Amino acid sequence: MRAPVVILLLFCGCVEQGHEEPQGLARPSLVHVGTLEDPVLDEASGLARSQHDPDLLWIINDGGAKPRIHATDHRGASRGVVRVAGARNVDWEDLASFRWRGAPYLLIADIGDNDAQRKMLSLYIIEEPNLETDDLPTVQPLWRIDFTYPDGARDAEAIAVDAASERVFVLTKRDIPAVLYELPLVPPGDDILTATRVGAIGSLPVPRRQDVEYAPLSKDWYWQPTAMDIAADNLAALIMTYRAVYVYRRNVDDAWFAAFSRRPLVIDIRGYRDAEAAVFSADGESIFVTVEQQHAPLLRIDLNGAVAK
Repeated sequence: MRAPVVILLLFCGCVEQGHEEPQGLARPSLVHVGTLEDPVLDEASGLARSQHDPDLLWIINDGGAKPRIHATDHRGASRGVVRVAGARNVDWEDLASFRWRGAPYLLIADIGDNDAQRKMLSLYIIEEPNLETDDLPTVQPLWRIDFTYPDGARDAEAIAVDAASERVFVLTKRDIPAVLYELPLVPPGDDILTATRVGAIGSLPVPRRQDVEYAPLSKDWYWQPTAMDIAADNLAALIMTYRAVYVYRRNVDDAWFAAFSRRPLVIDIRGYRDAEAAVFSADGESIFVTVEQQHAPLLRIDLNGAVAK
């Protein structure tokens, strides 16, 4: 498996931290590859690659929708819908796929909390359905992780799974800067867990005071993270905000927080408002992105284009 080539690139017009754009670097291409044909998907809030089929993606709808996962191909054509029995979509905000002990799984993150009032958040782990062999209109969660934060309620829309270390990472949305928390992938019991605070992600943009004050009028919260994912090779991760996708690389022995503390590759997506879902492709050479709207565009970022000239 070839890992994506990652360089240091900052998008034009970034004033939040006074960065200057490096010279002599090629931008990754952003291609509109399709449209989500399922009309039910009007607020796609999470994307995950399939562990069974490299040409398949799983999608969830935002809070208030029915507890279902939707399958689509890389052009947006619907491939099926599976109901998650025993789950409630209070505010589903992200989706992750991973392999653990040889089996494929999906993690559904019910972590949205716009008003920071929820007393408990939930993660549902299901075995990924195989659409080629299974006739499963309904699946049951294999286990559930209920948790709180150690420092009060938080809104979050971004989650990622490192199956090798059996850790789940949650990135908050409204903290400035965003804060990374972690949880065990397999909890020791049924008790409500308290997430561990890892630290603030200083490599993400920090808004100016006037940006924060004007955001309710402009509807531009460019600094807020809306998605996160770890690549299949466990050596690359992405964080997406409303304006850009940030790609980080690490060495095998690096902690993720150390990787997130370095300067990332930054890919401008400001032409697509309400981008809330992003995921690496199965081979790690592309990133898929979609937005919250009916018949939303499905976008692909080709990371092979990110090479020095």
